[in-house]
Amino acid sequence: MIASFYYLWALTYDLSKIGQMSQRSLIYDRYGKVYSLAGGENRQIVPFEKVSNYFVNALISREDARFYEHHGVDPIGIARAAARNLFLGGIRQGGSTITQQLARNSFPLGGHNLNRKLLEAAMAFRIETELSKEKILELYMNRIYFGPGLYGVESASQAYFNRPASQMTLAQGALLAGLIRSPNHLSPYNNLPGALQQQALVLRRMEELNLITQEEHSKALNEKIEPPSNRLLHFQNSWAVDAILHELNQVLPPEKMEAGPLHIMTTIDPGLQHTAEKSLAWNLAEIEKRSDFQDQHSPPKNKMSSSSKKKDPVQREEKTAPLQGALLAIDNSSGGIVAIVGGRDYKTSKYNRATTALRQVGSAAKPFVYEEAFRQGMTPESLVNDAPLTSSELPEGFKNYHPQNSDGTFHEWLPASQGLIHSRNTMSVRVGIGAGLKNVATTLEHLGLAEKIPPYPSICLGSFESTLRNITAAYTALATGGGRLQPHFIEQVTDADGKILFLATRGRLPILDPAATRITTSILEKVLTEGTASRASSLGLKKLAAGKTGTTDHFFDAWFLGFTQGLTCGVWVGFDQPKTIMRGGYGAELALPIWVDFMESPAADRYPAGEF
Repeated sequence: MIASFYYLWALTYDLSKIGQMSQRSLIYDRYGKVYSLAGGENRQIVPFEKVSNYFVNALISREDARFYEHHGVDPIGIARAAARNLFLGGIRQGGSTITQQLARNSFPLGGHNLNRKLLEAAMAFRIETELSKEKILELYMNRIYFGPGLYGVESASQAYFNRPASQMTLAQGALLAGLIRSPNHLSPYNNLPGALQQQALVLRRMEELNLITQEEHSKALNEKIEPPSNRLLHFQNSWAVDAILHELNQVLPPEKMEAGPLHIMTTIDPGLQHTAEKSLAWNLAEIEKRSDFQDQHSPPKNKMSSSSKKKDPVQREEKTAPLQGALLAIDNSSGGIVAIVGGRDYKTSKYNRATTALRQVGSAAKPFVYEEAFRQGMTPESLVNDAPLTSSELPEGFKNYHPQNSDGTFHEWLPASQGLIHSRNTMSVRVGIGAGLKNVATTLEHLGLAEKIPPYPSICLGSFESTLRNITAAYTALATGGGRLQPHFIEQVTDADGKILFLATRGRLPILDPAATRITTSILEKVLTEGTASRASSLGLKKLAAGKTGTTDHFFDAWFLGFTQGLTCGVWVGFDQPKTIMRGGYGAELALPIWVDFMESPAADRYPAGEF
């Protein structure tokens, strides 16, 4: 009567849920290697035939020697465990079969009491009635926990032995089976001697059950197990992973994201990503060591005596917020973002300054002003006045606008190319007025730099705000001969069965005039050799490249945007709350060194850097 009651209760559970196990969604880099996890448990489900027989036999020896002889509950095993516990005192050995453990791990059956044990036994009996022994083992092996962050035999084998579960040796299989009862304590990451001690017990038990020979036993004991050198693959905390997951939420509906494990193929280049993070952090620290930076940000000296200072807590120095920066790089062949750094240190600030922070772009906007003028017929040799602007040259409402050149000097008539090479403000405003401020504003908008840019003379000097992502994407139009690339992180998303759920379009919008773009690019090459970024070669730049510095009023922002044939990269340096970085803190002084480090790194050599 009691057995019938619990069996009827067991029938109310949906057995199909046993196979519903959370799996990790994997993020892959551009080379097809796993880069990070995207939620879910660190588990890879594999079929029974994809698991080494050594492990299967070790598992049965360790957990349920009579597995193939009982029907879910093993009375002999229960009696043996009870006798052992009575003899030793306390609970030293359990009598649960593998099937009972599977039932307990798969369903919420209640607390540690007799009622739960009886329901667990009824569930095990039902599972054995409806599923084959091999299927039960398969489900158990995929569900079991094997140590810190590892679920299922496949993930454990890959992490501990760097090989699939199908290729485990007898020694490895026995060691893994020995972890099950105390996976965190016995994990080879934490306690290899303890794991080896349990391995010896499993091997001895396997020989007692005639599952291995004495010779195999001895050979397995002598097989050297190295401490795992590879670090466990966890969810990486970085701006790159954050940005990938943000884009994933945009390209997939919630129901597809929750349906099962996803394989997310991304554009991230791990070598370039590491270089970008390292270079940005190192260069910002170096800037802060400079005396001119410290002079700018040191608190004013207090003339009070030291004893007075100690008594007055108001006199304590306030800590200056750290200098920040951001970097974003795009593959010119596809629009894929290969590296992104949103700040100095992700651990202290997860705010992504590369995609979210709006900052004035300054002189970095000038190439698009000149491109529009070249499109309309101006040539690099066309003479443009570098003298102060007069009221008669300015549109109504802006008669009092009198921009200065950064070096405080003015010249007379110079070739238009010199205005871009040396970033002359007066010449650039005249070029923009000549091209039509509405035309310039429209070009800037079409490039995605900002929306509803007012046609004011100051836009020729980058008085509007944009993000590093948007301005770097705009520069891809210069690198590709006129087509602005659609920057993206995700190339493809597939489900567990390989079905494609999303595929990047690799969009390219023809915005700039190809002929005018070629002229502009040729001038931007000279910016790096004889213009505002001429120190690039002394910083180590050897590749053929083009680019433009950018500096905003009062040295609030320092930019460098540049490209080779294969990569477009943008760098920004500044404070989160805009203030002067330091006197003379031009883009060439602060942002360019980071850009050169990145573009001349070994990882960047994979991308072409020949003639444009």
